[in-house]
Amino acid sequence: MFEASDVHKSFGHVEVLRGVSMRVARGEVACLLGPSGSGKSTFLRCINHLEKLDAGRMWVDGDLVGYRRVGRRLHELNDREVARRRARIGMVFQQFNLFPHRTALENVLEGPVTVKGARRRDVLDEAHALLERVGMADKALHYPGQLSGGQQQRVAIARALAMRPALMLFDEPTSALDPELVGEVLDVMRDLAEGGMTMIVVTHEMAFAREVADVAHFMSDGVLVESGPPAAVLGDPRHERTRTFLSKVLA
Repeated sequence: MFEASDVHKSFGHVEVLRGVSMRVARGEVACLLGPSGSGKSTFLRCINHLEKLDAGRMWVDGDLVGYRRVGRRLHELNDREVARRRARIGMVFQQFNLFPHRTALENVLEGPVTVKGARRRDVLDEAHALLERVGMADKALHYPGQLSGGQQQRVAIARALAMRPALMLFDEPTSALDPELVGEVLDVMRDLAEGGMTMIVVTHEMAFAREVADVAHFMSDGVLVESGPPAAVLGDPRHERTRTFLSKVLA
């Protein structure tokens, strides 16, 4: 479903990604772990072409991210083509980024109607079903300002799912939440994983990674330090950098 090959990304003189390679199989849940500033969020933004690569390649479901190949040459996609491919990738950010002047239901409908051109009446039932799936059916007519952080994040997940993505990206989706609200968002993500959704999750929730992920990747200073089954990476890491990080977050 996803592959990255020798990905590099710099901002000015700061090299944020330094040759990252990764594969995620269809239906797999991959968790990206590591300290703040290690490049995890930038890596996700590159997958969605919100940031352009300086070197290397990424593929989602067989298509190059940001480019199309004509013969032996690569041509950068125009904005419309990028948007069309991006519609197959759902992304949930740290901040919920809901439209504050639209209800929960209208937020979920926005993508299919505005981006895909679907008729509202044709996707209304599905939007209601998605809100029910994330436990927000009774809040369909509430505005974001009337919802808790956990509720807003669940609406954001429903909004991403409304585009019927092949791949879901989560960028620390619980980091902006009060501790008592974290569980309700993680429960929705567990449900998605059990349903076979391909997911790449940047998270500091180690218990979630251990329980749900098929593979855990530890990133530090723009490099994938080690990868493997969560029980191995979290329980018996091979590298000193991983052990140092985990000794602090699991203490």
